[in-house]
Formats: sequence, structure tokens, C-alpha cells
Amino acid sequence: MFRRFALLVAVLAGWNSAAGTVRIATYNVENYLDQPTESRHYVKSPEARAKVRESLRALQPDVVALEEIGSTAALLELRAALQAEGMNFPYWDHVTGFDTNIHVAILSKFPIVASRPHTNDFFLLDGRRFRVSRGFAEVEIQTDDHFTFTVLAAHLKSRRPTPVADEAEERLQEATVLRQIVDQHLQANPEARLIVLGDFNDVKNSAPLREIIGRGKLKLTDTRPAERNGDAPSAFPARYEARNVTWTHYYAVEDTYSRIDYILCSPAMARNWQKDGTFIATIPNWGLGSDHRPLVASFNTGKN
Repeated sequence: MFRRFALLVAVLAGWNSAAGTVRIATYNVENYLDQPTESRHYVKSPEARAKVRESLRALQPDVVALEEIGSTAALLELRAALQAEGMNFPYWDHVTGFDTNIHVAILSKFPIVASRPHTNDFFLLDGRRFRVSRGFAEVEIQTDDHFTFTVLAAHLKSRRPTPVADEAEERLQEATVLRQIVDQHLQANPEARLIVLGDFNDVKNSAPLREIIGRGKLKLTDTRPAERNGDAPSAFPARYEARNVTWTHYYAVEDTYSRIDYILCSPAMARNWQKDGTFIATIPNWGLGSDHRPLVASFNTGKN
């Protein structure tokens, strides 16, 4: 696990948080590798890398969680290329879990004042011990002298079958471990500002999503970003969620589009949520960069 933190003073002097908003994104960048691995043989092409950067520029995030990033060198290459195009992320975190091919990472314009990577969490399934494959990234971010929040980023087990266990059961168990981390935060402090985001590889009504979101007073809020394509929520029946376009992933095996990437927030953070700053980027030829689309949610940092 590699981390690099720049000086706190530099960023506080360099960013103006008077606007009072922080934009938090997640993006599965699909095998963003700078060199082949044992099981993933293709390096990300220059054209695909450029489309990833274009997609991120469309969101203009202050903090972005990345899934399927390769080595630290791949992360730093992306970071440097974004900086050359006007998007500077001085702070970063890269987490290496049991899967040695693809990883979870975080880029931030604001200081990462604490990093608590989860790389050795495990669960039991059919009497066998499994480690959470990609681990979880956990960082605490400070936007100014009075507003901090925690980002917990995950990339759960894919829907592809494996010979060692049922993929759905593996994913549910990983989701359970993730929720346990959430509960540790919220039981210690119900007013904790917490963002839980990433590629959860399942749909809204699935057991893993119900497990992560939870129930009762400590239930997480699903920000449900959607395309900004002119759809008006008021046009839909009140008993339904708005029938706007929220899919985030194309699954070629089934030729299906579904929402499997999420930005969830704790009750305290939900009070700061800005719905009008929450959306999915829509750009031409998005699929050149990844089989996922990036999404962003905005939060007001002026409220305590």
C-alpha cells in the first residue's frame, strides 16, 4: 500500500472552499494498467486513457475514487496527465488487496489527513476463509478548518463465476464486511460524515446493496446520480422513483445496462447533499474509456 500526502498548508492556500461545495466521484476505469499482469494482458491504450481523462473533466470532482486502477505507477501516470490538463490532485491513496492485478485508489484536491486501508479483512464461506479481494480504501479528507469527512471506497466481487465459491455469496459477504466498517463509524459517532462509494457489482434491490445501505437510524442514503438529459422528476408518478437514466455499466456478456456503481452517504452527510450537483457524465464514445460511466455527488461544506 502506497500513500503520498502533500503539505496541508499548500492546499489550504491554493484552494478556495468559500464556494462551500465538495464534489465526490467514483469511476471504474476498467483495467487501467501500465503493464500486463498474470491474468490481465492488455495495457490501457492511449485513446482509452484520454477518454478516461475526458470523462473526469466532465465531472470536475474534488475527490474521486477509482476502481480497477493498476499499479501505483499507473495511478501516478493518470494523476500527472490530469494535472497537465488542468486538474490537479496533490493527494492520493492506493490500496493493494488480495487481488494483485487491479486496485482501489483515491485522488483528492483536499488534504488526506488520515488513511486507514483495509487490506486483510476476511470472511468464512462454506467453511473456507476468504479475504476481501480488492480491499477497501478509507481516507479522511479535510476541506477547511471546520469540515472533514471520511470516504470509504470499495470494488466488490464481480458477477463472473469462479471455481472456488458462488460469486453472489462472495459479494454478499464482502458487502457484510463493508457494512461492519460503516457500523463501527456510525455506532461510535452517529453524526459521522461518511461517504461509501464504488463499484458494488449489483443492483439496488440485491442482498449486497440492502446489506450496505442498512436499516433504521443508521441507514445510508443513495444519492442515485442520473443523466442531465432534460428529464424532469416532476413528470413521473409520485409513487415511483423518477424514471430518469441512471445506468452506470454495460455488461457485454448479457448485453445489458445496469446501475452497479453508487455514492451513498451517512445521515449526517446526507444533510449536506446537493441534489442539483449530483449526476452521471454523458460524453460521446464514453465506452472507449471504460465499460462503466463515472458519477458525482455534491455536498455543501458550509453546514455543520
